[in-house]
Amino acid sequence: MKFPANRVAPPLWLLVLVTFSGTLAMHMFVPALPLVARELHATTAAAQLSISLYILGLALGQLVYGPLSDRWGRRPTLLAGLSLYTAAAALCLAAPNVHTLLAGRLLQALGGCAGLLLARAIVRDTSDAQQTLQRLATLGLITLIGPGVAPLLGAVVVSHAGWRWVCACFVALGAVALAAVALRLPETRPAVAAQPRRGSLLADARVLLRSRDFVACALGGGCSTTAFYAFVAAAPFIFVERLHRPLHEVGLYLMAPVVGMSLGNFAASRLAPRVAPLGLMRCGATLSLACALALLAALALAQPPAWAVAAVMGVHAAGAGLTSPAVSTRALSVDPRLTGSAAGLYGFTQMAIGALCSALAGLGTDHGVAAALVLVGAGAVAQTAFRLGLRTPA
Repeated sequence: MKFPANRVAPPLWLLVLVTFSGTLAMHMFVPALPLVARELHATTAAAQLSISLYILGLALGQLVYGPLSDRWGRRPTLLAGLSLYTAAAALCLAAPNVHTLLAGRLLQALGGCAGLLLARAIVRDTSDAQQTLQRLATLGLITLIGPGVAPLLGAVVVSHAGWRWVCACFVALGAVALAAVALRLPETRPAVAAQPRRGSLLADARVLLRSRDFVACALGGGCSTTAFYAFVAAAPFIFVERLHRPLHEVGLYLMAPVVGMSLGNFAASRLAPRVAPLGLMRCGATLSLACALALLAALALAQPPAWAVAAVMGVHAAGAGLTSPAVSTRALSVDPRLTGSAAGLYGFTQMAIGALCSALAGLGTDHGVAAALVLVGAGAVAQTAFRLGLRTPA
């Protein structure tokens, strides 16, 4: 797929900014939950629902923004999403009760997922396949910083100024992102996607779901890159109840997958010119599956040290980081007319698989073994999808 010479890629900082706008609002709000429950006279479960609804909004919104951006363009769709994000953050800031806050959080997620989704589509619009892989890897490497530092930043703001100031930060972030897009982002949608087409959003989805390549990427990519949520959900039980470590150390051990994913993204960006994307996918998936088997054996047959469990999960996440840019690139390249739709459906599938894996990790009496079994199963599905569904290079 060739791109015209005047198709200029937007600055990386802009894509990071619009991606951060969606992800920071989920992680940065977590330290505010106890204060929210106290000040709004709500239950702890109601306060925690503000996180669950945000994840739901991120998943559902991706099904809509992708197809709409294929029809209306990336720029107006992103402007609309960021406007909704900023207005909803202002609603949360002024919320008089928990019900208004929950509605605002859902609307904020529905707006914020526009940046999370369309940043990938914009990269694909302005790059060939190899450049897309490299740029997605770099973007992923940078945006991983957000989930790592957001809870710490949120805790500082909450402890010094209160939970409403966290919402004020979201309003400011949304306004800055909105201004940056309005001033610096040209329309990047390919001309072929701009041609009038008959059909609905469901018709676009059917086209993608009939593609063996896309289905293999969506299924294998989701199992490779978000299955580790099973470990995240089980981490307090593994480290505190099973391995008898203090609760405050759990956050430190959970940094291992973040570091591993970052290293995998970095390796993918460096290897892209020399290794075929399909090779990166299979190597990354094999590494993750081997680590999942090692974790299962260690937790089922022995009492491993906490540092060893964290190290194994760090390497597991490195495999996911190696796989992620390559599989995203191939998924977004199935049909040039449907890049936005592909990004949305792929992103939704990732989050749905991550949610399913985290739920399955709670089954049984030994959450560590359950999480390891989920990781092994997801790794096996990813290997099968990549080896049977993707038989030819992209």
